Amino acid sequence: MTIGGRVARIATVIGTSLALAGAATTIWNIRTLRRPMRAPRVVDERVSVLVPARDEGLHIGDCLRSLVAQRGVETMDILVLDDGSIDDTAAQVRMVITETAGTQRIRLIPGGDGPPASGWLGKPWACHRLAGMALGDVLVFIDADVVLEPDAIASTVALLRDDQLDLVSPYPRQLARTPIERLVQPLLQWSWLSTQGLRSSEEKGRSSTVVANGQLLAVDAATYRRAGGHEAAPMDVLDDMALGRSVRRAGGRTAIADGSAIATCRMYDSRGELVEGYTKSLWSAFGSPAGAAVIVGAMNLAYVLPPVVAVLSRDARTRRMGRIGYVAGVTGRVVSARATRGRALPDAFAHPASILAFSALVAESLRRRRFGLLTWKGRSLTG
Repeated sequence: MTIGGRVARIATVIGTSLALAGAATTIWNIRTLRRPMRAPRVVDERVSVLVPARDEGLHIGDCLRSLVAQRGVETMDILVLDDGSIDDTAAQVRMVITETAGTQRIRLIPGGDGPPASGWLGKPWACHRLAGMALGDVLVFIDADVVLEPDAIASTVALLRDDQLDLVSPYPRQLARTPIERLVQPLLQWSWLSTQGLRSSEEKGRSSTVVANGQLLAVDAATYRRAGGHEAAPMDVLDDMALGRSVRRAGGRTAIADGSAIATCRMYDSRGELVEGYTKSLWSAFGSPAGAAVIVGAMNLAYVLPPVVAVLSRDARTRRMGRIGYVAGVTGRVVSARATRGRALPDAFAHPASILAFSALVAESLRRRRFGLLTWKGRSLTG
């Protein structure tokens, strides 16, 4: 089978141009990307670290031990909300509390066995409850599967204050071990590094260009409350992005940062968890099904069509253009991975397969949304 014709040539030129633009944007963003200091100054503000946890017995012990080991923060509270877990999450928290007896830094809050309050999704409701109990000048939200380096909290708060921000998300290094993780997980950092000028979007302050990650997120407490906190978007499955947009609409400054030197996260432990995790939220990532079709179509045009054409086109010039597009896509992935401490090679060579896997996840998310089949950790997300 071969591909030829004027339409294929034009589509290849467009796709390759998009891939080149994505690689150039990635390189530019990495040159200006914010990074927390590894040895920051001592933080003299009160910091409240808030950990929503539902069925996180496998991970939360390591997370809390890394929190107890934090240094450089004079006053830090750690609040953990057990959000109706059916595993041993609460037992693991109590074990760490016993291990660290005398520190008086961890407080376990029972979340109850029932569903979230009416009009709320689970995680926004848990974060809202935690924030309501927090006394800190800075609120640090952290997922229970994140493990921190000893200076991580101090580094994050210092970045928030020194750069005069209201909200900052130091993106943890994403650990990927199984084949499906290695295909999909690297797209997390690559996607925001390759699609927008981060510093220019920060300066313009548009809520539509917010990039945020709830795995590790610090926000000024006063700004959080002025922006409405999680109560401003209680049903948004992408609660981190919703919070960032609310902060920007309230006049606050938000930023993403490379947190790969201070935090790690393995989001999913199996193929089933990964599929369920992505499908629960991808339907909302692009605004509408039409928006999803446009974005996913553009991604396939830029990163799948060129390598296909490079192999199958009858026209030598079109094949060369396809090779340029493929190399541009791989280059963007390699640069992104090396800057964020991910696995660069040989995984980047499979970038077209990564885009196809992501496209399938988007389609499945939209299907589940349409038929009311979205769930996460035993809770329906319909509505």
